[in-house]
This record gives sequence, C-alpha cells and structure tokens, in this order.
Amino acid sequence: MSNISVEQFEGKIDSLYRLVILAAKRATQISKPDSRPLVPVRSRKPTLVALEEVLSGKVKARIGTGDEEDFIE
Repeated sequence: MSNISVEQFEGKIDSLYRLVILAAKRATQISKPDSRPLVPVRSRKPTLVALEEVLSGKVKARIGTGDEEDFIE
C-alpha cells in the first residue's frame, strides 16, 4: 500500500482543491481500458496512480478557460 500525504504535494500544486479535481479527472482517464499509467505502478487503484503521477511531475494542471480535456497536461 502506498502512503501519500498532503505535505508531499507542497510546491507541486497551488491548492488542495485543485489536487483533488486533477487526481479525480486523471483517475477517470486511467480507468479506461485504452489508457496507461505514466509512472511505474505500485498500486492497482487509479486514484493512487493518479496521485503518484502528480507527485512525479508527469501530470500537471493547466489554469485558464477551456474544456475538460484541456485541464490536464
């Protein structure tokens, strides 16, 4: 089991709310059969994989106007 704490995200993302939204959207993408994780997987749960991707810097939020597809880099 992976232990991920909020303190690990300091400097990676500006707000906890943005982190939750970003991880939820990325977890939804990972859940689809044609999607692959961007980092080596330590967990089978899509939410933990999404958080690990944010921690590693592979997934970042784009701030601005646009649709849902433009939210994740």
